Amino acid sequence: MRRKRVLPPAMLTLCAAALVGTAPAVASPQTATAPARPAAPLRILLTNDDGYNAPGIRKAFDRLTAAGHDVTIVAPLTNQSGTGTKMSNTPTITVKHSEPKVWAVDGTPGDSVAFGLSEVFEGRAPDLVVSGTNFGPNVAGLATHSGTVGGAVTALESGVPAIALSTGGLSVPDPVTTVNAMGPTLDFAVKLIDRLHARAKSGPLLPKGVGLNVNHPVVGSDGRGTAAGVSTTFQDAQTILEPDFTDSGDGTWKVDVKVDLGAPAKGGDLEAVSGNRIAVSPMSANWNTGPADHATTAALIAGLRP
Repeated sequence: MRRKRVLPPAMLTLCAAALVGTAPAVASPQTATAPARPAAPLRILLTNDDGYNAPGIRKAFDRLTAAGHDVTIVAPLTNQSGTGTKMSNTPTITVKHSEPKVWAVDGTPGDSVAFGLSEVFEGRAPDLVVSGTNFGPNVAGLATHSGTVGGAVTALESGVPAIALSTGGLSVPDPVTTVNAMGPTLDFAVKLIDRLHARAKSGPLLPKGVGLNVNHPVVGSDGRGTAAGVSTTFQDAQTILEPDFTDSGDGTWKVDVKVDLGAPAKGGDLEAVSGNRIAVSPMSANWNTGPADHATTAALIAGLRP
């Protein structure tokens, strides 16, 4: 069963409001408007699934730090792409702290976030967990198995606001253009975080239990182009990648992966990214579906007894 992250309409409205401009208030002629004071820097735990030294997370560290935030990397020691929400079940874990503000955890993104919240930020949780930016997209079925999204989900389970960031189109990622596109991705991320910070004032950055899965397309021949816009989206139901197994005849099977891309669902993340728009999908950390599915299930089991 694929995880469905279905949120109440009120939460969708709140998330959408963070992405659109609001009309400026008109000051009364008799009332002087107090000058706006800059918000205090956010304390950000930065993780990913590509590894603590990958270009995406290092660029994110530099860009978020330049924006004035207090950023600490707590990320996997090695590439953990595709690990989803996996948490290691071992009696010990290796952690390297060879650089200031950088912790490399020999485990999954979930392990990294768990260690960061428990030890690095012990006693005072970060204001935000940012996971990424990932090399390649995390839309549709890719998001379900994404370690980038999994790191954000681990934060949400602990009550910490989280944003998953990914950079990539729907074709096989090209190293040069994808890394170039991480620049516009992080420029948008800073704008989004600033918007959330300004709207939250001294409150939480996002509604309780809600995170954002942000997918930025690769635009232009060099990847440095500007996206066509921003869309509030949902996770498309397509799997995109289909495994194919071939029997080698010796007890082993050769594994191939085929791309199976259908027409994007209207309003979904695939549609947005394929149209060179930034997809922002609200997500929750649990497996709950909406009230309609709950009612259907209740009808299916009505009258059953142990």
